Amino acid sequence: MQKITTFLWFNNEAEEAAKYYVSIFKNSKIISKNYYTVETPSKQPVGSVMTVDFILDGEEFTALNGGPFVKFNESVSLVVQCKGQKEIDYYWNKLTKGGDKKAQQCGWLKDKYGLSWQIVPQNIGELIRDKKSTMALLGMKKIIIKILQDAV
Repeated sequence: MQKITTFLWFNNEAEEAAKYYVSIFKNSKIISKNYYTVETPSKQPVGSVMTVDFILDGEEFTALNGGPFVKFNESVSLVVQCKGQKEIDYYWNKLTKGGDKKAQQCGWLKDKYGLSWQIVPQNIGELIRDKKSTMALLGMKKIIIKILQDAV
């Protein structure tokens, strides 16, 4: 068991979101679900899903149906380090489906649940070590590795 688990607060889409994320990432699965046994301030019905524990590519997460009180924002994001452009394209296309395409820059996106992700090459630090490549990155939404390489 990992010591620190990412905990994600949803209004009432925890199970749907967990299934969605598990369908995108390899080495992923839903581990367990817990259900509300009493009515809470979130007004979730008794018997409905409270939390979903799941694994994404070996990392543990918990999704909570906590009601509309808390919304995701860009101050926290999940970073996916990709081996190459094909992998960047795959995750970008999957996670932007139904998401907020206007809120993206430098490999950042918001998925259809409002969760922020950064889809970046594993060697992003090496690729933006100079001013030209950093400026190229700032002009991108989805990262195109070739453009960063050519900027140097």
